Order: sequence, then C-alpha cells, then structure tokens
Amino acid sequence: MLAFRRIRAAMSKPIALIVPCFDEAGRLDRGEILRLARARPDLGLLLVNDGSRDATLAMLEQIRAEAGGSAEVLSLDRNHGKAEAVRRGLLAAIAGGARIVGWADADLSTPVDELLRLPEELERNRVDVMLASRVRLLGRQIDRHAHRHYLGRVFATFASLALRIPVYDTQCGAKLFRVTPALAWALRTPFRTRWVFDVELLARLLDGGPEAPPLDPSAIREEPLRVWRDVKGSKLRWSGMLRAGFQVVGLFLKRRLWPGARAGGARG
Repeated sequence: MLAFRRIRAAMSKPIALIVPCFDEAGRLDRGEILRLARARPDLGLLLVNDGSRDATLAMLEQIRAEAGGSAEVLSLDRNHGKAEAVRRGLLAAIAGGARIVGWADADLSTPVDELLRLPEELERNRVDVMLASRVRLLGRQIDRHAHRHYLGRVFATFASLALRIPVYDTQCGAKLFRVTPALAWALRTPFRTRWVFDVELLARLLDGGPEAPPLDPSAIREEPLRVWRDVKGSKLRWSGMLRAGFQVVGLFLKRRLWPGARAGGARG
C-alpha cells in the first residue's frame, strides 16, 4: 500500500512519463534521467521495472530516492514485455490523476531536451496525441543506422495503410497522449501485439468503442525531432523486426478485411 500511495503521489503531477526498463543496468544514464525528472515541476516519471534480471531495479530505486518526489518505481513480478509494461505504467499514471501521459525509451535515444519539448508542442497545437518522428531533414541531427531507416520506411507504409492515416513514424519511442475517455478505453485490455503495440494503440483510438467515440485523425500530430540517436544495445533483433512486420500486416488485414472487428477487442 505504501508503494501504491507513493506512485499516486508521483503521478499526481499533470504530466506523467513512463520509462519501461528491462535489463537496462548497462545503458541507463542516471544523470540524464534525473535531469528529466527535475526539469519541470509539473512532470513526473514512472520507471517501470519489467522483471529485470540484472541490477536495473536497484538503479531505479536509487534514481527514485534522488529525484525528490518527481520519480517513482513500479516493479512488475516478471517480464511481461514492453507493451504490457507501458500499458500498466499508463494506467497507474491515469489513476494517479495525470492529465497528459506518455512514454520514452530507457536509453534516451530521444534526448531529454526533446522529451521536454513534446508537451509544449502538444499544448501549442491543441491535439490529443503527439508522436515524435525521426525525419532526416537538413539542420536536424537524426543519427539512425541506414538499414533501420529503410526498413522503417517499409514498416511505416504498412502502418499507414493499416491505420488509414499518413503517419511517417509509428515506432519512435517517444509519445504523449492527453487523458481522454478514448485513451482509457484503448488501454482497458492488454495489447494483442508485442512488437507493434504503438500501432495497435493508435488503431484502438481511431476505432473507438462503446464507451468512447473514435479519435479524429486531426487530433494526432507528428513532431519531427531535432535530435535523435541510435543507442547501442537495442534489444530489437532481426527476428523481432520480422515479427513486427508480420504483426503490422496482420493488423492491416484485420482492419481492412474485417473493419467491424475492433483493434481493442478480446484477445485471441
């Protein structure tokens, strides 16, 4: 109960950012995560330990102790995967009273200054969903391996077809959502997909449900990042990329061939 009260207190801030962590002891940048936690008085971090087998939990607890009430730790009993770790973190943040929720990768491939800019862009543009996007433009520093970039373009094409919106980058690990009935409805059940839950969440929002109207695509905005870097040690391997491809194709077929079947329905 004490841990639950602590989580509610940390997540009572208007903006809550979820950081899912699985065996990240070798990649966590404690100083930068602390800088993120302390940067805005209206922002709280929820560090989700997804059943790590290394020293990740100890590092997260150290960050929590040093963050001065701006960070809390949610430790899951076993490894559930990033999709479920993010979903549980978002639900905890919403239960705590946060008005804007989202997540960022533990390696901070989206740097702290960019993560701090995204809430400002969400409010300035008056949208419900803000997606960070890795667009290689002149004057931007997007450091991404070529093979990941080109595979990402193929993936984004299928994601756009599945969602029926021209989204450029669904897989960048930085996203923000205004807490709405549509979001609460979309998070009510675990995701079916392990590798493309980002796309599935957008599909659920666009589909709506009995307790929430569909989200209008105009309420979603992509914000090109100024800086992004490919951090070594990513757990996404070629096999994972292949599975992600199959899953997004499956989502495309489901939404195109059986449009009456909601993305957030009972799991099969």
